[in-house]
Amino acid sequence: MTPHDDFNPAAGVAEELEPGLRRILAPNPSPMTYRGTNTYILGTRDLAVIDPGPMDQGHMEALMAAVGASQHISHIIVTHSHLDHSPLARPLAERTGAPVLAFGDALAGRSPVMAALARDGLAGGGEGVDAGFKPDRCLRDGERLSGSGWELTVLHTPGHIGNHICLGWEDRCFTADHVMGWASSLVSPPDGDLSDFMQSCNRLRTDSWRVFYPGHGAPVTDPRARVEWLIDHRRAREASILQALSGNQRTAASLAIEIYTEIPQALLGAATRNVLAHLIDLVAQAKARRLPDRAGEMLFERCEG
Repeated sequence: MTPHDDFNPAAGVAEELEPGLRRILAPNPSPMTYRGTNTYILGTRDLAVIDPGPMDQGHMEALMAAVGASQHISHIIVTHSHLDHSPLARPLAERTGAPVLAFGDALAGRSPVMAALARDGLAGGGEGVDAGFKPDRCLRDGERLSGSGWELTVLHTPGHIGNHICLGWEDRCFTADHVMGWASSLVSPPDGDLSDFMQSCNRLRTDSWRVFYPGHGAPVTDPRARVEWLIDHRRAREASILQALSGNQRTAASLAIEIYTEIPQALLGAATRNVLAHLIDLVAQAKARRLPDRAGEMLFERCEG
């Protein structure tokens, strides 16, 4: 993960990115959120707020201060139910009367493989899930939302979490945590699913996007190249994991220590979750098998031949 240090906007300030689009950075920087969560305000009269962000009263006031006298918030859209994106949606809805729109609750879109692992007791890790999140209305893949002067197309892009959506806006796309310029996306089972993540990457690279507006960090100005990098990055990780598994029985934690040699200690837990996502995907591809757990950790070996 390589931060882009030139991206450092002031939190709470509405910054125009292009006509009809503003960004307000939430004050929640961390190793997982970079400078903080990007909340986007789309429109000039009927305003769509995309990802209200964490439960922070100061951020709420910044959002309300950005609403002009002739404007009103008509849509509150949550791309996914992580604690840095969704908690402020309900208080903002109560204050403005706008509905909260999302693909579904925290379990919506979860793959059958991940649902089975969750039933077996696998718990999430890394980014916190907003377990109590419920939208006023669930969005469908391909559905269109519109206000005065803008229209969005809902793209269901599971992978980072099952209920993750991106939002197409003409030749731009709000990619939330699926595609970011400063880091690759965390995929943490059972909330995240790497098989789904790769399929969603393939979907995003089929369109001619001009720019991606991510949930964290600066706009991505070469979208196709970035998606290709993500796909290649994951394939390279898979190859490294398979090599390390050859002739060995390993846990995700031991593999992460061996493979992620240059990341800060604070991100090793997230790296372990990413490795686990790869291992589960490799089992689905019949390239690895899961063995009986060792000391409470999932154990894997490579399928040879």
